[in-house]
Amino acid sequence: MAAALGVGPEPALLGLWADAAQVHALLLDRATGTPHLASVPVEGGAFPALSPARPAAAWFERMIHDLWGHHATGGTDARPWLDHGHWPATPPMAARPAPREGAPPHAVFLPATAPGLHILPLGPVRGGITAAAHLRLSCAGGRIVRAEARLGYTHRGIPLLMRGKSPRAAARFVARLAGEATVAHATAFARAAEAALDTEAPPRAAALRDAMLLMERTANHLGTLAAIAAAAGAASAAAECERAREMLARAAEAAFGHRMMMDAVVPGGLVADIAPDGVPAVRAAATAVLDALQAIGRRFAATDLAGIGCVEAGTAADFGAPDALAGDVAARAAARLRSAGEAAAALVPALADVPDGPLSVALPVGSGEGLAAAGSDPVWHWLRLDGGLIAACFPLDPGWLTWPVLEAALAGAAAEDASPIAASIGASVAGVDL
Repeated sequence: MAAALGVGPEPALLGLWADAAQVHALLLDRATGTPHLASVPVEGGAFPALSPARPAAAWFERMIHDLWGHHATGGTDARPWLDHGHWPATPPMAARPAPREGAPPHAVFLPATAPGLHILPLGPVRGGITAAAHLRLSCAGGRIVRAEARLGYTHRGIPLLMRGKSPRAAARFVARLAGEATVAHATAFARAAEAALDTEAPPRAAALRDAMLLMERTANHLGTLAAIAAAAGAASAAAECERAREMLARAAEAAFGHRMMMDAVVPGGLVADIAPDGVPAVRAAATAVLDALQAIGRRFAATDLAGIGCVEAGTAADFGAPDALAGDVAARAAARLRSAGEAAAALVPALADVPDGPLSVALPVGSGEGLAAAGSDPVWHWLRLDGGLIAACFPLDPGWLTWPVLEAALAGAAAEDASPIAASIGASVAGVDL
């Protein structure tokens, strides 16, 4: 399969991960929207590399080597990724981890060999509550020649913590994987567990999950738009976005007991019903957000973001990233405005169509394998159950595909435009650090 892929965007590679004995690749047929899961046994500690045909595979191959110790034969990049040299045993998810020996290695970045280049390191400590990520910019004068990211500074070992637990017990780890996508991760994981056990959540739970996903999608777009506006110096637009997002957060707390709707979704359904005053609260927030988006759109139209951080459509496709990341910062902001409006408009009818009935079903104790997605820029979860307990799992956040697009967007840009470009991509740190 690796040899047959060739060079090109089809099919798109969404993710690559492993367990102790196999490596798994998730590909997407864009024409039909059909996902395909391919698995290959690890032989002699190695597996065929996909990075020569799919550039996005390089980060996954580095992650697989760090966590499981499997080597990608023919891979384009073998540098450490998540492993910064501080784990007591390595590789931590191998069948037999060994104690670490020697001093922690220094981070290895691609060399800057062109004459006249200077290095501008951003992070990993960047002030405030910004997530820890290292972005190294190689600049010639005031223009970025190359950008390279390094993550893993907040790696928590969540796939290993989930192993050996029931899906219900593991759901708390999933909900805390990435705060901006707690509902998406929880829903994708729940659907994967239900698929592995040939079980479905009750219709009422499924409908409420969909409404929660719409709320989270709208809030995330508003948060990203606020970051773009703040980075571009448009303080009034940023304030409008934050005010609209706050309306949604308060409605979420009124409806589901938590501003981020954390721990509401579990395998089998939901832990609790929407509060009696939750439906009118969400409807009122959705209506207010739709009104606010009109004003936000006008403020963004007056902000000069055109021509900054351009990404070719083919570049985004090569990395398997969403089409909405193509274009410049202005185009990405416009795409987020449209998506936020669509999600907010869909909230009212979504809550009107919630059927009556139970909220959850008990999961049977069994074995199986499940794969499922949730969200508009899908979060994917894969797991394998053995006797009702998780034998292996992997949470696939879209951040894996958006960080390489950020590197491409920064190349050739002015260094002073790095902040609005990075904000417009909206790449997740926590979702990749696992």
